This record gives sequence, structure tokens and C-alpha cells, in this order.
Amino acid sequence: MKEVLLQVLTLAYAFVGVVSIFAYWPTLKDLYDHKPSANIKSYLVWTMTSFVSFLYSIFLLSDWLILFIFGINFIFCVVVVLLVFRIKKMSKIRDIVI
Repeated sequence: MKEVLLQVLTLAYAFVGVVSIFAYWPTLKDLYDHKPSANIKSYLVWTMTSFVSFLYSIFLLSDWLILFIFGINFIFCVVVVLLVFRIKKMSKIRDIVI
């Protein structure tokens, strides 16, 4: 019974990880299309916390699934932050040119 529960939890965790990856898509799409749809302060905090979680999974856990999920989460947070900064930079350039 315990083995079955652990397998179900592993599959559920993997599923939740995949769902969370797809949850970034609308924000990434908006930012790529120059629509500022992300709160930069929140994403900076999420990026830092996901980085710590990713490092924790690298150095203290021996679970590749958790490492993968935390790593992907960290990467997407970084991409969101970079896209927000790109939008801010482009708007400043437009303000200077106009």
C-alpha cells in the first residue's frame, strides 16, 4: 500500500510540475508581445526563492524529479524577469527617441 501511495504521489508531483510549467505560458506570451503583464517585484521574489529551492534540490536532495521541477521553475522566473526588463528598456528608448 505504501509503495502505491508513493507512486501516486510521484506521478501527482510530476503532473503538478508540468501544469505549473504551462501556467507560465500566458505571462511569457504577453511579455514577448510587449504587454507588461507581470509584477516585477513579485517575480524578483519568486526568482530568488526558486533559485534557493533549486540549489537546495541540487545539493541536498537526490531526487531528479524535484531537481527538474525546481530548475524549470527557476528558469521560467528568470525569463519572465528578463522579458519585463526588456519591455522597460524598450519603453525608455522610445521615450528618449520621441
